[in-house]
Amino acid sequence: MSSQALVRVEGVVEDAGGFDLLAPEGTRYRVDVTDAVFDPGNSLLAERLEGRRVVAFVGPTVHRLYGERLRAYLDARLAPGSWSVHVIATGERNKTLASVEQVCAVAKAAGLDRHGVMLAVGGGIVADVVGFAASMYARGIRYIKVNTTLVGQVDVGVGVKTGVNALHSKNMFGAYHPAHASLNDPSLLATLPPREIRCGLAEIVKMAVILDGDLFATLERHPDAFLHTPNGDVETYVLRTSMRLMMEELCPNLRESELARLVDFGHTFSPVVETAGGHRLEHGEAVAVDMALSAHIARLLGLADADTCERIVALLTRIGLPVLDPATCTEDLMTQALQASWQRRGRKLHLVVPTGIGKATFVEELTDLPAEVLREALRALGAGGGAQ
Repeated sequence: MSSQALVRVEGVVEDAGGFDLLAPEGTRYRVDVTDAVFDPGNSLLAERLEGRRVVAFVGPTVHRLYGERLRAYLDARLAPGSWSVHVIATGERNKTLASVEQVCAVAKAAGLDRHGVMLAVGGGIVADVVGFAASMYARGIRYIKVNTTLVGQVDVGVGVKTGVNALHSKNMFGAYHPAHASLNDPSLLATLPPREIRCGLAEIVKMAVILDGDLFATLERHPDAFLHTPNGDVETYVLRTSMRLMMEELCPNLRESELARLVDFGHTFSPVVETAGGHRLEHGEAVAVDMALSAHIARLLGLADADTCERIVALLTRIGLPVLDPATCTEDLMTQALQASWQRRGRKLHLVVPTGIGKATFVEELTDLPAEVLREALRALGAGGGAQ
């Protein structure tokens, strides 16, 4: 035995190339930040693939934009005949067990063995579907993510959850299956439509509200980040800060043994807003509505002052996100959302509400949120969103 003690450092470590995470229960993974990920001169993706057989999956839009570059990269970097690229359907309606089974069927037909790698290139839905397929295929194989959306880079791409919608519920089936590698190239965000950028910004606002007042203030100064006036320094700060905050918050509770999680801010009412609305709203838009409603609830319960509530709702509005969806933001449906969250979270509500900018707490019990408070919060949003 060596006389030099081995030191185990748990947590998140940031360097110029990305982030390393080591959770208390032993899970370890890395999230890389790189430029020109599909340039054959960039060896990072090839290094993570390690010369294994690869079956890659992309959505239709990503295939149109980057399919040719992806194939050229794999052709230049991998052995002939060791890889293939396949297009899969995207959108919430295709985030299903049937899609997972189809991914597995394609992989089997391509000869993917237990040492092979599934490569997911796209946004959160592609990562969720392919990641869940990888968790089941041959009882679990490696998968790698190249995240092409802002939501993917700051949220899905830095965690370990995979899942699909089922039984009229979001992410009803899934697994904790850490990616072997998660690669983020900020230049890929340049091709995103504004709506997708705003959805990503919703998840960034979430992290700012619960954890980082400086990040929130930066977004107030630059609500058009990643949109109309690119600012490399600002966007780098926003992107990397959001990624680090998410990983630091996930790390001690990676597999959710504790069901009270600050990162669930915006994710109590939003599942019903999405599903009851037939996915008319994107996930980030539903999260924005949830955050605005939760801010008003905090104000009415005396947990946050009117200025905090006003700033949160105003920032969401300035970014261009909705703060109310009249078709789904009814007292009946939002009560159903509370009941569903209470049941899913071990019969505790664990509703995350802000107590200030950069600070949050939990409303733990259903009885702590009287019906008249929910009703008044919805009325305030309907009256224009600001604190009344």
